[in-house]
Amino acid sequence: MAVFEYKGFDAGGKDVSGIVDADSPKTARTKLRKQGLFPTDVWAQKAGKATRSKGASIEVDFSRFFQRVKVQDVATMTSQMSTLISAGIPMVEALTALIDQTENQVLKLTLTEIREQVNQGETLAKAMMPHSKIFNPLYINMVAAGEQSGALDIVMLRLAEYTEASVRLRGQVTQAMMYPVLMGGVSMLIVIGLFVGVIPRIRRIFDSFGEGLPLITEMVLWLSEFIQAWWWALGLLAIAFFFGFRRWVSTPSGRERFDRWKLTMPVFGPVNRLVATSRFCRTLATLLSSGVPILTAVGIVKNVVQNVVLADAIDKAGANIREGQSIAAPLKESGQFPPLVTHMIAIGEKTGELEPMLLKVSDSYDTQVENTLSGLTSLLEPILILVMGGVVMLVALSVLLPMLNLSAIAR
Repeated sequence: MAVFEYKGFDAGGKDVSGIVDADSPKTARTKLRKQGLFPTDVWAQKAGKATRSKGASIEVDFSRFFQRVKVQDVATMTSQMSTLISAGIPMVEALTALIDQTENQVLKLTLTEIREQVNQGETLAKAMMPHSKIFNPLYINMVAAGEQSGALDIVMLRLAEYTEASVRLRGQVTQAMMYPVLMGGVSMLIVIGLFVGVIPRIRRIFDSFGEGLPLITEMVLWLSEFIQAWWWALGLLAIAFFFGFRRWVSTPSGRERFDRWKLTMPVFGPVNRLVATSRFCRTLATLLSSGVPILTAVGIVKNVVQNVVLADAIDKAGANIREGQSIAAPLKESGQFPPLVTHMIAIGEKTGELEPMLLKVSDSYDTQVENTLSGLTSLLEPILILVMGGVVMLVALSVLLPMLNLSAIAR
């Protein structure tokens, strides 16, 4: 059964659009008419793509390429699915309800295709596999574990909590960086405006003095002329640096060096380590508590931290587990994880309470991240103001000093 998108109008003459599943366009039109809708256009639809055929012409809806499924959309859908499954609603009916409630068209189409696969006898996890851009390996493995254990509703609830926690942590980081980035951008625009629009006009006044200019004024004027004459070269240099950096980071050695620097860089290095460690602990706890085998869980988690240095340490921990040893020892030997993490993991392994220990560490580090980011934001605000004030003072001195010298000569 295929998925079709339609446009038309209802009995009241109001424009309507949406999707419907049917065997053919003719069946889709019949189905819509039974619902009191009058389709004017029906075309086959796939998740993330839309093609409409009329005669020999094919029209591509490019708006689909600019749509994406946000993590928040997945979190909301997961929470709703957990509620529906807990209420004893069959999976196909639950997916139908989610399709009706979802506003994101890409997610709606994806869920429609998943429903068709489930209706044909596939498991939910297997039906989600072709849509890896929306449902990552962590998500699919947890769903598979929930289906095998018969506790899919509990697993979906844990998935929703995990996804919402990830969204919350990402929001904290984004919110903390928004003000400094905005201030930095505005400051840069003001500086460019001064050097390109203001200083060249003042230069003509200084040239009429006929006197030597102070060093600071000469430097500011030279910088202004350089920016005006070579702005295109600076732009090309910035573009070349951007693509060169991306190419370097895409190499194994470049990625390893950059990820190591992210963990050791001043000010933000500790924050990056806290965020990655919190993600590691929460993801591993969520997978283990959902019934995912520990070796599979470790293999998933090493990709979730998004840092090859930490991933290498986690991979070595996985090798230890395969040999029947502890996971805490290699993490401690790597020196990449804080002592609190390895200590709590070691206690959790001995007491059989590994999942609660990991969640406690994650909650603690989330709080530390929030407090650290708040402190950094409070510190960056006055620093940016001082830097901006220093630039303005530099330009002001370069203008005022020649005028003061001219006044002294006049006396």
